[in-house]
Order: sequence, then C-alpha cells, then structure tokens
Amino acid sequence: MNDVRLNSILDNDFYKITMQNAVVKLFPSSIVKYEFINRGKHHFPEGFDVALREAVNKMAELKLTKDEKKFMARTCPYIDLPYLDFLEGYHYDPSEVKIHQEGGDLSVVVEGLWYRTILWEVPLLALISELHYEMNHMERDSNEVVMSKTIEKADSLGRLGVTFAEFGTRRRHSYKVQNLVMEALTQKRESTFIGSSNVHFAMKYGVKPIGTHAHEWFMFHAAEYGFKMANEMALEHWVDVYRGDLGVALSDTYTTDVFFQQFDKKFAKLFDGVRHDSGDALEFADKTIAHYQRNGINPMFKYIIFSDALNLEKVEEITNYCRGKIGISFGIGTNLTNDVGLKPMNIVMKLIGVQAPNKEWIPTVKLSDEHGKYTGDPKMIELAKEFLRIKD
Repeated sequence: MNDVRLNSILDNDFYKITMQNAVVKLFPSSIVKYEFINRGKHHFPEGFDVALREAVNKMAELKLTKDEKKFMARTCPYIDLPYLDFLEGYHYDPSEVKIHQEGGDLSVVVEGLWYRTILWEVPLLALISELHYEMNHMERDSNEVVMSKTIEKADSLGRLGVTFAEFGTRRRHSYKVQNLVMEALTQKRESTFIGSSNVHFAMKYGVKPIGTHAHEWFMFHAAEYGFKMANEMALEHWVDVYRGDLGVALSDTYTTDVFFQQFDKKFAKLFDGVRHDSGDALEFADKTIAHYQRNGINPMFKYIIFSDALNLEKVEEITNYCRGKIGISFGIGTNLTNDVGLKPMNIVMKLIGVQAPNKEWIPTVKLSDEHGKYTGDPKMIELAKEFLRIKD
C-alpha cells in the first residue's frame, strides 16, 4: 500500500488561492468542470485509480492551521480576511472528483461549484506524478545529486544576475524532491532566488509565495462573456478585486496578439508586467516592448515573467536578448522539481466547461501561442479563431 498524500492544504500553487478569493467574491454560484489531459500518453499501471482515489480521499482531512492562517494574513495583505476565515473552514470534498481507469488509460474529471473545485487541479497533478513514479518502481537520483544539481542551477542563474522562482508543484517528481529543491535554493543568502509558487513551501522556507492568475480565469470569462470580451473582462475583474496588487497579467489564453489589442494604456500602466507561457520567448519580448513603447511607457519600468518549459540554456538566451530592454524574471518548474534522472511527465488538467443558467454546458478552450497547446472542444476552438480573426 502506498503512502502518497498531501500534508498541507497550502500545498498548492499560489494563483489557485488568489483566484479562489476572487471567485468567492465575484462568482459564488458558478459551476464548472475540469478534465485531466495525458499529453505525454503515459501508461498507468493496474490499480493506479485505486491508489489515486485513496490519496484523494485523504485530502478531505486537510485543514488550514492557525499558523498557516497567520502566515497568509501577514504575507498576503491584499487577500481579504473574510476569505481566510472561509479557507479555515474549507475542506476538500472527494465526491467532486471522478476517477476511472481502463487498461493503461486514466480519466479524472472534477465537477462542482467553481469556488470549491478550483483547488483540485494542482494537487491532483502532483499526486498523479508522484504515484506514477512510485507504482512503476522508477528509481530517481539520490538526495545528494538532486541537491547538488539544484545548487549548480542556482549558481548559474546567480551569475546571470536574474531573479527566479520555483514553479514546479504540478509536475514534481514527489513532495520529497520539491522539499530538497527548496532546501537547496534557500541555503545561500546572496542567491537571486525570490520565492515559490507553492504556498506551503514558501511558508516552510520563509520565502515569498508567487503567482497571480491562470488560463482558467480567462477561459471562464470567455464562456461567461464571449471570446471578444474575455481578456478585458478578466483583467477588469482582477483589478476590481486586487486594486493594483498581484499585477502580472497572463497573455496567451487567446494568443498574445489578441491580448495586446485589449491590454490598453490603462491596463498597461496598472499591471506591473505580463507572463510568457507559450510560443517563441524572444518574439514575445519584442511584442511586449513594442506595446509598452506604443503606449508611451518605458519598458524598463515593467517586466516579463517567463515560465514556459525553461532550462538554463533558454534562460541565458532570453536574458542576453532582453537585458537593458525590459525587466525580466523567471518561473522555473519541471526543470527544478523533476530533474532526477527520469523522464518528467507531460500532464495537465484544464477547465473544460462552465454551466450556463439553463444548466447547459458551455465548452471552454485555450488557444495559447503554440498550436500543440490548444485545448478544448475542436468546434469551439474553430469558433474562437473565427471570432478573434486568428489565422493559422
């Protein structure tokens, strides 16, 4: 019997917490559906569904502790205290998660009120990843090797003079590996490491939790208000809740070109920067710099967070290209938390539908700047491209 489990309700990406706070405020009655997508066509061993169900059921026991609540209140003053009271009373409801296995194929669907189900995605992916390695009896690098690799990367990034954060919860090899990585990253005082997207590890190691919003924020707004209004309404609602805090806008849900048409001077001035998550990073930098310049904004007062499948070579290339043109920072995920001598999994979980008031499901889609990353109903993808005048 495996003992893969989550140990804290904050073992999640920070943007899930920030979005949940906004959803509780603005969309408390919206019902949504998420689906697991096995991009890497991984084969799951017999009994995987049973082991995953066991781990999911254990999550019902997780509860926000007093110390965790104090950490959130102290570190995140822009999050409402009534929300922290809500989170203190929140429990995962395992009945919201449907798990099914047929042969080596795994199906995981989450359905329910958005404000409740929003926290499932990241821990589910982390559990699936950890169970995959354990149940297939795949042996990773030793703890010493994991630590030394991480320190080497941190040293290289320090020499480049760029700030970076750890973004690797969803595809980590295991909780233990992420813990080793965080231990290694926080050893040196003069490091350029600035924080983690994982709230539990941010608290454990005394660093800043980092994140704003994810693709689902924009995907929901497209289902609710239409593709043409999605970016604008999503950004407007974010500003309504956070009043200028958490000011990094995700740009590629319906392609960067469409995003910049709606990221007008008001948003460009109000948001501190944008996040790059798909497509050519250098091309994106050029577009972002040009957009700020067109709006009379000095790009050196803004920044881009790059977070798309980064390794040291990519970080160095981007740094050399952007230095002196715009502020930059990096969110490095799998290359930190799953660089253990095994092939990292390629898995995601996406919002696939929003329930309309008449109980019909409106399919949601994500286009991104890379065709291979399009997700959702093929008909709806074509419709979105037509509405937004996106040409292949």
